[in-house]
Amino acid sequence: MSTPDRPAPLRILIGCDTFLPDVNGAARFAERLAAGLVRRGEDVHVVAPATRRGRDGSFVETIEGEQMTLHRWASWRWYPHDWLRFVLPWRARGYARKLLDTVQPDVIHIQSHIVVGRALAKEGAKRGIRIVATNHVMPENVLDFTLLPERLKRVFVRWGWRDADRVLKRAAEVTTPTRRAADFLERNTHRRGVLPVSCGLRASDYTADLTPRRENRLVFVGRVTLEKEIDVILRAIPRVDPALNVSFTVVGDGDQRKQLEKLATELGIRERVRFTGRVTDAELRAELTQASIFVIASIAELQSIATMEAMASGLPILAADAMALPHLVHEGENGYLFQPGYDRELAERIEHVLRLSAPEFQAMQRASLEAVQVHDIDRTLDTFEALYRGETPAS
Repeated sequence: MSTPDRPAPLRILIGCDTFLPDVNGAARFAERLAAGLVRRGEDVHVVAPATRRGRDGSFVETIEGEQMTLHRWASWRWYPHDWLRFVLPWRARGYARKLLDTVQPDVIHIQSHIVVGRALAKEGAKRGIRIVATNHVMPENVLDFTLLPERLKRVFVRWGWRDADRVLKRAAEVTTPTRRAADFLERNTHRRGVLPVSCGLRASDYTADLTPRRENRLVFVGRVTLEKEIDVILRAIPRVDPALNVSFTVVGDGDQRKQLEKLATELGIRERVRFTGRVTDAELRAELTQASIFVIASIAELQSIATMEAMASGLPILAADAMALPHLVHEGENGYLFQPGYDRELAERIEHVLRLSAPEFQAMQRASLEAVQVHDIDRTLDTFEALYRGETPAS
């Protein structure tokens, strides 16, 4: 319903190549975006791969506590990856044509250029439907799952960026989570004016514990994959003064778990490292609340929702000085950066933070809580609603 203060609802079609039950930043963003738009009264439809063979079709699903229509397209498992499913590209265009004829959206918001987003962008452009694109994908991040020999990987990356450009050029607006990610996209494609829009989160959903810690617990949240470089964190732990009795919890799962468990054993720290596997949202929030420091060694983050969740939980942040992570860490205020891959420097940072006085440590916690406020989900929703309507977002 429209009011003098709010225009008529939009019918929004969000196209995703990864969505619930997948666990990754792009899927989490799409879930929060869709649910937030539903709460604001928008008519939201989501397109995503079916969760398994024979489960395709249109369903009403509850996402983040909100009901919306999910259109699940028939998909296949990508076996080099431990959970990824994909829609057959030569069928996606047909699915897109039928769906657009049925739903007739006011705007299409694609979350990648891979298969679902590509099909919706091509067919939507033919119908003159406004298209907004958010880029969560770097071709470099896909290399671990291509099975390509090393000599062909550079060729794949160049082709991947050209391929992304061909899809993104159909969008009226292109966004990505941070300014650094936007600059990276502009350097590698012909897109200009890429708008940085935070993935956003609701900080009030997380709990900060500002009382003195009884244990020195490091925590990482995310997929347990090569690009996250969790091995760097494991290698840093034996370098930390044993008197600090540091433990490390890895919240998440992935194809590298067995290798990392083996590495922890080889390093002699297996009894101090815990792998939780997949957890519920409530369990994830509890792990963050109980931790002392959030550590992330990844070199491929376009924003890192997990790091923002840690900030909303009042944790100091130790992060690799790579991609978008420096945007979240205010050096010496809410945490520190370290050179990617340098486990010795990370160990020094861990010792430094754990040896802060109680007032200094709490000041770092409060700095995280303050810094995360600019990533409030309502700002993100305001921006995308403006883009959907062809308006200039408020600064």
